[in-house]
Amino acid sequence: MDIEQSRTFLAITAHGSFLEASRQLHLTQSTVSARIQRLEEELGARLFVRNRSGATLTPAGRRFLQYAKRLVLTAEQARHEIGLPGRYRATIRIGGRIALWEGFLPAWVGWMRRAAADVAIRSEIGFEEDLMRQLVEGTLDIGLMYTPSHSPGLVVEHLFDETLVLVSSRPDDVKPGNDYIYVEWGPGFYAQHAQSYPDLERPPQVVNIGWLGIQLILRNGGSCFLPARMAEPFIAAGSLYRVAGTPEYVHPAYMVYPRESDNPMLAQALQGLRQLAGEVTPDKAG
Repeated sequence: MDIEQSRTFLAITAHGSFLEASRQLHLTQSTVSARIQRLEEELGARLFVRNRSGATLTPAGRRFLQYAKRLVLTAEQARHEIGLPGRYRATIRIGGRIALWEGFLPAWVGWMRRAAADVAIRSEIGFEEDLMRQLVEGTLDIGLMYTPSHSPGLVVEHLFDETLVLVSSRPDDVKPGNDYIYVEWGPGFYAQHAQSYPDLERPPQVVNIGWLGIQLILRNGGSCFLPARMAEPFIAAGSLYRVAGTPEYVHPAYMVYPRESDNPMLAQALQGLRQLAGEVTPDKAG
């Protein structure tokens, strides 16, 4: 049994499909199938039931899941921690959406540096799909995101609520204009947005992250919905303006982490995130 077999098993578990796992791992589907076949032969048990909707774990597969996570986690920990200077006793690995790296997560890194200066921190930016895959694989300790999925062995905990507000490069805007940029904040935002603007034509500009929306309207003019927390520095600097009288949308932020973990720093890291989330006021969380 090798690490790549376990990593492949976890990728299929995360995505529910041999085909999608092959895409994510940049492998052929036949290679993925061959790895799982060898793994099943070594374990003497069938791990997946394959059907039209994808692949689901068998009872044996569910039992193997925790062992696969530990195998991959042990390999990743060895790779990252063997070269650490002796003054560091552990590593915590955290990933999050780029909007959550605006203010909130850097504040958490500062909190950790003060509370546990002898802990190394690996920080990443990612989308939900990648963050969830890494959590399932055991290569990430904590993921912060807006639209988490559920997976065996992972805890999804509400952290705080963002408030999405409409901002513009012009102080006199009253609604989305011809240069409005639609930011893909997820299905919840899509539904609320469609209800608020049922007659709005499909925007000619669409982006998948708020940071990109900011760059475009700062350079070319326009408007988009952003977390108020993210927009606040630009509003204070006079480079963006809050569009008065427009809807605000609640946009929950979650943290996802393993229910069981061998990382001795996970509890303290989660404590810091909860503490900082509790200090986020409605205006700043926005």
